[in-house]
Amino acid sequence: MIKVQKADFDVASLYQALCDNNQTGAVAMFVGRVRDFGDKSNQADSNKEETLFELEHYPGMTEHNLQQIVDEAHSRWDLHEVQVVHRVGELKVQDQIVFVGVSSSHRAEAFQACDFVMDYLKSRAAFWKKETQSGKSQWVCAKESDEKSLERWSN
Repeated sequence: MIKVQKADFDVASLYQALCDNNQTGAVAMFVGRVRDFGDKSNQADSNKEETLFELEHYPGMTEHNLQQIVDEAHSRWDLHEVQVVHRVGELKVQDQIVFVGVSSSHRAEAFQACDFVMDYLKSRAAFWKKETQSGKSQWVCAKESDEKSLERWSN
């Protein structure tokens, strides 16, 4: 299951759907949340500006990218189910932004596949991110660390 949506998601129901197979012995999940990217350590609490995070995507292309990532995970590991839910639109600090869940018969495959999907999602899925704080906005570029994380999957 792949969903790109504005609405929040319910982790408990997504987890339950991953457990529907009687052969499932392991479920690995990742929930990403919007963190405060601003340096507020020197500001008084009353002066803190709200931090906003905005995600845009190209409908159709984004889902296709995500499906390719999920298909690759299925080809590498024996998985029962892979679920990806990614939010778009304007989000605030502590909002849930992404869910990746993987079920398998064995934990090693579930952990590896979940990690793989997140690494590729961060670097290869068609999402554009903009951060806004104190009235200043900037588009977020891909991080070198995210690209380096992909190298371990090239074997």
